[in-house]
Amino acid sequence: MRLERLRRSWSRRLDALATELARGRRERRSARCAGTPTPRRRTVIDIIAEINALHREVGRQTTDTGEVVSVRVRRDYDATAEDVWDALTDPDRVKRWFYPLSGDLRVGGNFQLEGNAGGQILRCEPPRLLRVTFGSEISVVEVRLSPEGEGTTLELEHTVPLAMAGSGAGALYVGPGWDGAFLALGLFLAGEVADDPVAAANSPEAQEFSRQSIRAWTAAVEASGTAGPDDIAAATEAALAQFAPDAGQDGRG
Repeated sequence: MRLERLRRSWSRRLDALATELARGRRERRSARCAGTPTPRRRTVIDIIAEINALHREVGRQTTDTGEVVSVRVRRDYDATAEDVWDALTDPDRVKRWFYPLSGDLRVGGNFQLEGNAGGQILRCEPPRLLRVTFGSEISVVEVRLSPEGEGTTLELEHTVPLAMAGSGAGALYVGPGWDGAFLALGLFLAGEVADDPVAAANSPEAQEFSRQSIRAWTAAVEASGTAGPDDIAAATEAALAQFAPDAGQDGRG
């Protein structure tokens, strides 16, 4: 019974997190630090290009503490690892594309994203690895950065116990949200801004991005073999209602 209550509680927390990430309720971006691009008005998003820029994986693994479901997202950015790391960890920059960040920002310390999840910093090895708990001590997010040519590959892996996720279909409750975060980070690193980020995030364009993201995550879950058709169908329907309520109801496009 305790595990079932924890699972329901975590599902609600993931729903809230995914909504915020997908809808991108981010502050208006202010001037970038010296040596980085000057902010400019955001151009129309090339939705297909942005969707295809992301690599998605869903997995189920056995660890020392039991079975877990993992959601993995990877993307290349045209920025140095140091710049990407700084955008991920400097509170003055994080708040421009994600949420205001506060806390004891060192290994063993706790952090809090205002109005969203908090956790403990487990590992911090700049500019290549950050590992934190996220919303719960049994929910772990690890971010890895590696040079790729003149740019940087960013990979994020979010793992939760199988008992909490239910099946790999649980990826549909967080994957589209992480896609939205990766998109927001890319726009920030490129120096692009919207006149009204909230309005832009709820625009038909943004909802179409979310719909295509859900389609991609549905395919990733199917390919992983970690969930049955009924679980996938239910999670896809819930994700569409959550992330793209006005953009159609077929996650397959």
